[in-house]
Amino acid sequence: MPHIPVLRRGKAYDSLDKINITNHRTGETLAQVSTVNAGIIRKDMQRIGESRAALKKFSVAQLIEISAKTGEHFLNGTLPFGDKGHTQSPQEYIETLSSTSGLPHVMVRRNMQKIHHALTNLETVLNGLTRGLDLSILDSGFGEQFGTKLSFFPTTQALGLVMPSNSPAVNSLWLPAIALKIPVIIKPGKEEPWTPYRLIQAFIAAGCPAEAFGFYPTDHEGAGEILKSCGRALIFGDKNTTAQYASNPAIQVHGPGWSKILIGDDAIENWRDYIDVMVSSIADNGGRSCINASAIVVPKYAAEIADALAQKLGPIQPTNPDDENAKLSGFANLKMAEFIEAQIEDGLKASGATDVTAKYRNGPRKVEFNGGTYLRPTIVQCDSFAHPLANKEFLCPYASVVEVPQAEMLKQIGYSLAVTAITRDKNFIEQLTEFPHIERLNIGPISTMKISWDQPHEGNMFEFLYKRRSIERAW
Repeated sequence: MPHIPVLRRGKAYDSLDKINITNHRTGETLAQVSTVNAGIIRKDMQRIGESRAALKKFSVAQLIEISAKTGEHFLNGTLPFGDKGHTQSPQEYIETLSSTSGLPHVMVRRNMQKIHHALTNLETVLNGLTRGLDLSILDSGFGEQFGTKLSFFPTTQALGLVMPSNSPAVNSLWLPAIALKIPVIIKPGKEEPWTPYRLIQAFIAAGCPAEAFGFYPTDHEGAGEILKSCGRALIFGDKNTTAQYASNPAIQVHGPGWSKILIGDDAIENWRDYIDVMVSSIADNGGRSCINASAIVVPKYAAEIADALAQKLGPIQPTNPDDENAKLSGFANLKMAEFIEAQIEDGLKASGATDVTAKYRNGPRKVEFNGGTYLRPTIVQCDSFAHPLANKEFLCPYASVVEVPQAEMLKQIGYSLAVTAITRDKNFIEQLTEFPHIERLNIGPISTMKISWDQPHEGNMFEFLYKRRSIERAW
């Protein structure tokens, strides 16, 4: 059986404490994973300067080249899989990740391609994040560009990462750190150690120093130590998990996105033209992304739009993991599926909400299929944003449809990670561009799932890891 070790500055560590990672359908153990406590992490962080020094030997340009090679290894290579001589082909990675996360093969491949694209286009990504900075300035720490003196210094010696299990593509967010010469300290998701481990092996195969990587499967206390010990960190989780870090500028929080589609008065009569965009925004990637639309906000025709969406999404059923047309992801954590089901059902008990998909589903929302547990799509029409289901987000294809006058939309929608605004109204577009609670704005019928990697949609990694200082030199 493969054994996935802890990686301490890139060196494999076989711990006495191990957990089994199992197939969510069959219960078969697929690998053992070593785990460590907070004390080990605390001890290793005392030597993080060695990891940073290993990356500083390379120029940013060299690390960009290494990252591009990493993308090819990750997508196409057969890489080490643990410390017992096992290897893992791309297809074996797809099958393993699918069997523990519930994602069907086709979605795993799409996530792989997103990671590959980010790695092989990192120069373009960094150009966008740095607004065209001459990256050689980061090699020396200072220089001149745009007719002015520039100097940047790192805000941390390492980037801490407390990763989730729901979507492998979120690993794309930390990839620029390596090219920016910042080591990464990773706590993988319990059911998803595969993607960060494969990425680390791909980086090493491409020529990146192994010392740049810490891989620490650990418990809640260990995760807290990573967040505390690293000068900068990312944490992923639900609102309850991330709320305690919301006011800490050293920790970038990646929780629910509450992403939305808004249709303006000028476009609403043509709402039928936009149903496919709404469906893809709600259901792509199994509805598991924070940029999946979880609310459709319209000035009228809410009932008709909800019904049209329900007709498209309601009949969707689970299929085998290797089905190329699979639309749903299974739940490795059965308690999560039960929790979501209960949340939706409790919300429907409050007046003012209708599960429009129920009449097209021809069966229950939570279903068992070939040993897996699935939640089928749900479209809920809510009479106002005050309803408890109007601004909810779940790890499955779910969206509310809410009727709100255009003039009231921005007063009611609250924070949104991604918003697609279908309108040509110049005044409304101006209001949207000045609205401070939207991270990513799409104007026109563009899926909320569309990402431009050279534009940050969840925080700017360069500005998170580097700060500019004033500088004058006499020598």
